[in-house]
Amino acid sequence: MRERNELILADLIQLRAEQNPDLDVLTFEHQSLDGGETADEVRTYADLHENANRLAAGMQARGIECGDRVAVMLRNHPEFVEIAIACGILGALIVPIDPRTRRDKLGFMLRKAGCRGIVCAAEAIAQLPEDAAVAPQLEWVWLIDAAAVPARLRSDPIRETLEKAVPTVDVCVDSPDAPLQIMFTSGTTGDPKGIVGDNARFCSAGILGLIFGYQPDDRPYTGLSLTHGNAQSVTLMPALNLGLRAVFSRRFTKSKLWDVVRHHGCTTFSLVGGMATAIYSEPARPNDADNPVRMVVSGGMPRAIWEPFERRFDLRVLEFYGAMDGGGMAFKPIGEGPVGSFGKPMPNIQMKILDEAGHESPPGVVGEICCRPQDGGDATIEYFADDEASRRKIRAGWNRSGDMGHTDADGWLFFDYRAGGGLRHNGDFIDPSQVERVIAECPSVADVFVYGIPAASGAPGEKDVVAAVVFVPEEGGSPAALRRYCGDHLEGNSVPSHFQVVDEIPKTASEKPQERLLRERLEDDGEAAGMRSTDVGARPAR
Repeated sequence: MRERNELILADLIQLRAEQNPDLDVLTFEHQSLDGGETADEVRTYADLHENANRLAAGMQARGIECGDRVAVMLRNHPEFVEIAIACGILGALIVPIDPRTRRDKLGFMLRKAGCRGIVCAAEAIAQLPEDAAVAPQLEWVWLIDAAAVPARLRSDPIRETLEKAVPTVDVCVDSPDAPLQIMFTSGTTGDPKGIVGDNARFCSAGILGLIFGYQPDDRPYTGLSLTHGNAQSVTLMPALNLGLRAVFSRRFTKSKLWDVVRHHGCTTFSLVGGMATAIYSEPARPNDADNPVRMVVSGGMPRAIWEPFERRFDLRVLEFYGAMDGGGMAFKPIGEGPVGSFGKPMPNIQMKILDEAGHESPPGVVGEICCRPQDGGDATIEYFADDEASRRKIRAGWNRSGDMGHTDADGWLFFDYRAGGGLRHNGDFIDPSQVERVIAECPSVADVFVYGIPAASGAPGEKDVVAAVVFVPEEGGSPAALRRYCGDHLEGNSVPSHFQVVDEIPKTASEKPQERLLRERLEDDGEAAGMRSTDVGARPAR
């Protein structure tokens, strides 16, 4: 009999189901969305093991074999985790896709990964490609709720499969190096690239719970999406590995956060981007400090509110930095190092600030955050079906993250901004050219230029997105109407924070927009209106 290995996901769940079958290890709560009228969905280790086995049998019946890819386009539902385990049983790869992803980008991901099936909710059905040529290998859809799907695709309710008893499906994976997941990048510098992650990487993320100092009675919480690395690494895998009884919301809701953590007794939660400022900007309440949370695991806590946040909510901040595509990981233990730093590298990782020529930048000088193994070997990265991109990512053995930062005299690391054309907004990297393309296609817009300004949240490296637009006079365009249009055609974090209406986009002789002049005009008009930022009708910048 094959010896089971806790660095193989299917083995890990099977072992935990034998050791502690009835532990309610995962709770998917609904209080934050609908006032608790819908019952929470709870999964024990035994539930996860049994449901994953039934889904694996169902995927086998649909022709899924070792190496095939299955997309999961869901918010935080228990089926997300169960499909991941089922793929681990079969040796297939899960392809997580944010359910807000729009049709063109979704089609690219499905086609690039060669997905044969997709699991989704009704909210995502409208984005599925109607044309078979867009995703030629896509054959079937599993639905977690009722919806009509394109006629060419076989569709079934996943509930029917979960209710059907089946024989045990043998785990076909025998190595932690077996691939388990393809997670796409945001695509700010071109088409999204699929990062291939193996079982070992997925399962070893559970060790972060020990590194971050999770205690046996801790109860982690997140409203971040399981389709991204943070929720998987900071909450899901520490919970599954260490038995920590994690709680998930469908999505982050700042106004309900404290109600959720109090109700479920959560002792830690995770934040990225401007979430901390959003929470801090809520009106102060007498019971702010009356909560069970002892620690926040943060990726981008603004320096200005770091200590006030700790005092107001009576908790401590553990800051960390990580990149899905192998850009290294670092953290600042509670009570150590300067406020504003994301810490020092994890064990077995070298992380340095390098200039363009590959030389280490002195303290205080901004360069690119780069990493490689501590033993001096070359960093590695695998982008699915893209050997050239994989090679370009590694230079002289270093993984060049694309993030810019600096160190202080004591070696503490700080994040400054994202290199290149991407703007980081609420933790996502936004491609201005794609936003411009969508806005330019609106009939009421004659010209547009998209740029970033320092985020009102104060989160380090974050930008608010500004769209400077020239409206076609006879079309009667307005910022409000354009905002609605963007909401229908762009992913949520790509919708501009501000619409700056101008008579013309100021440009150089070579037709390059003059961002500096637009920014100055935006600041002038914002001050005149008595506010930091708003939708403004600006005069042509001169």
